[in-house]
Amino acid sequence: MDATTFLGIHHLDLSVADAESSADWYGRVLDARRLRRVEFPSRTMIVLVHDRSGLVIGLNQHHESAGEPFDERVAGLDHVGFTVESRAALDEWQLRLERLGVLFSPVADVAAGSALVFRDPDNIQLELWWPKPHS
Repeated sequence: MDATTFLGIHHLDLSVADAESSADWYGRVLDARRLRRVEFPSRTMIVLVHDRSGLVIGLNQHHESAGEPFDERVAGLDHVGFTVESRAALDEWQLRLERLGVLFSPVADVAAGSALVFRDPDNIQLELWWPKPHS
C-alpha cells in the first residue's frame, strides 16, 4: 500500500453553541454514543462514537464563540455526508427523522444516487447518501 493513501475519516470535529444539547441530539438522531467530556481552557468538548461505522464525532463548544449559526456559504465546511447501504434505508431514515421531529428535505433521487438532507441544532447541514451502483 502507498504510504500516502488514507483509509477513510476517523473523526469529525464540529463547533457547536451548546455541547450538551448537541450531544443529546446526535445521540438521539444518529445513535452516537457518548465517550467522554473534556474541559479545556478555551472550550468544552464532548466526544461521541457511532459504533457501527466507528466514526468519532467531537462536539466543541468554544467559550469565546460569537454564537452565530453555521453558514455553509462562508469558507470552511459545506456539509457532512454519511453513506447508507440502500435506497430503502433513506426511506427508513426519513420516517425516523419525522418521528424525532427533525426537519428534513424529502429524499431526492439524482443520476449519481439519492440524498436525504437535514440540519443539526447549529444549522450544520447533514446528508444521508446512497450512491447508485456502477453498472
